[in-house]
Amino acid sequence: MANVQSQNAMAVIVEDIARKAGELALVHFRSLADLPVEKKGHLDLVTKADWEVEDFLIAQLREAFPEDGIFGEEGGEIVGKSGRIWVIDPIDGTFNFVRGGQNWAISIGLYENRRPTFGVIFAPARDLMLVGGNSVPTRLNGKPMAPLKPLDMSQAAMSFGIHPTVATKDRLELMRFMSDELQISFRICGSATASFIEVALGETDGYVSLGDSTWDVMAALPILANLGVAHTIDWDRTELLQKLRFACGTDEFVSRLRPLLESVSQAA
Repeated sequence: MANVQSQNAMAVIVEDIARKAGELALVHFRSLADLPVEKKGHLDLVTKADWEVEDFLIAQLREAFPEDGIFGEEGGEIVGKSGRIWVIDPIDGTFNFVRGGQNWAISIGLYENRRPTFGVIFAPARDLMLVGGNSVPTRLNGKPMAPLKPLDMSQAAMSFGIHPTVATKDRLELMRFMSDELQISFRICGSATASFIEVALGETDGYVSLGDSTWDVMAALPILANLGVAHTIDWDRTELLQKLRFACGTDEFVSRLRPLLESVSQAA
């Protein structure tokens, strides 16, 4: 019981940090014309908002959990003493953010014993807060979420994300597999976290990634696990700096996607 109470107290703290970070991001989102934008790579952007939100998250998490480490997308990394690491993505979906779209979110995930164990996702432009983990039931804006429904191929849908560096042959194989093998409806929303939100809300049955980073998934996976979502990531063989190729969704969805993951190369 004490551990559950501790986990719930942690959830309240991190949810408050995420909400305040969202308010900071919204200030920049409402004045995009004046926001400096830099390129990290082709179609890979970073803004002043990313840097400021990451700095804010690091400062708040260090204050709340001084013994823990922190690992951030934009270079923020602090070695802790507890063995726990907060893995953060200040704005997942920066490209959408810069274009004025609503599909972006703040992602804060806890990594311990080589596993994601807890996460908070806040999509400020949509006012969606998802919280959940090993000892914390998944909630959307404070209300419990229902498990995913069984896969129904007559109305199935999935989303996917492809990193710009992924080889053309792998991109084409993903498209072919979805169209020919699965014959499934699909979409791309430009943000892994926003895609995970779609899965949680039941808008899609699963998500496939070719090239996401660990900070894209660390918060979402424990949130989704409580809803019956499985995934193909082998954390025992995955380091925090690695690019990922995986599927997540119901067990049946993941099973149907395994042949695709076996056919595309694992180098990202």
